[in-house]
Amino acid sequence: MSSATASIARRPARARVRRRRVTAATIAGVLAATIAAVAAGVGPLGEAVRELTLPLRHDDIIRQQAADKGLDPALIAAVIYEESRFRDQTSHAGARGLMQITPETADFIARRSGGHRFVHEDLASPQINIAYGSYFLRYLIDHYGGNETLAIAAYNAGQANVDRWVGRVGGSDGFDAADIQFPETRAYVEKVSSTREEYREHYADELGL
Repeated sequence: MSSATASIARRPARARVRRRRVTAATIAGVLAATIAAVAAGVGPLGEAVRELTLPLRHDDIIRQQAADKGLDPALIAAVIYEESRFRDQTSHAGARGLMQITPETADFIARRSGGHRFVHEDLASPQINIAYGSYFLRYLIDHYGGNETLAIAAYNAGQANVDRWVGRVGGSDGFDAADIQFPETRAYVEKVSSTREEYREHYADELGL
C-alpha cells in the first residue's frame, strides 16, 4: 500500500477520534455547567439541593424580628442553621427549639422583656423561639458594644465565659478570635459568619435584603 493510500485509509479513524474527543469535551462542559448551576441554586435541581444543604424556614418571622430588634436577618438565619438546621428539637442540655434556648436563658429574656405569661413549652413555637433568640442576640451585641463576634461567641459559650475572656485581654477592643478559649466556640463563630454570607447571597429576596 502506498503512503498516499495509507494516509487516506487512516483519515476516517482520526476523524472518529476527533469526533469522540469533541463529544467528550461537550459532555464535560455540560456536566460542569450543571454542577455550577446546582451549586448556585439555579433551576429545579439546584433549588432542591439548596433546600437540603442551606434550608430556610419561617423567613416571615425572621424578617419581622430582624426589623424589630435591629438585626441582620441573615445573622438570625445563620444562627438558626448552626443551632438546629431549622428543626425543632431539644438538646441533652435542655436547650429547646430552632434557636436552642435553654430554660435559664428563656427565663432571663422573659423577665427583661415582660413575658409574664411565658412558659418553657412556648419555646416550641417558631414565633416565640425566634423572638426570644433574636432578643438575646440583640442583648449580647449591645452588651459587647456592638461587637458581633463576641455576641456570637457568647451565644454559644455563655456570657460568663466570654466576659472572662474579654477581661483577660483588657476589653473588647483588644479581643481577637484567637482569644476564644473553646475550640468549639471558635469554630462556631467561623461557621455562623460564613453561613451568614451564604444566606445573604442565596436568600436575599426571602430575607428582605
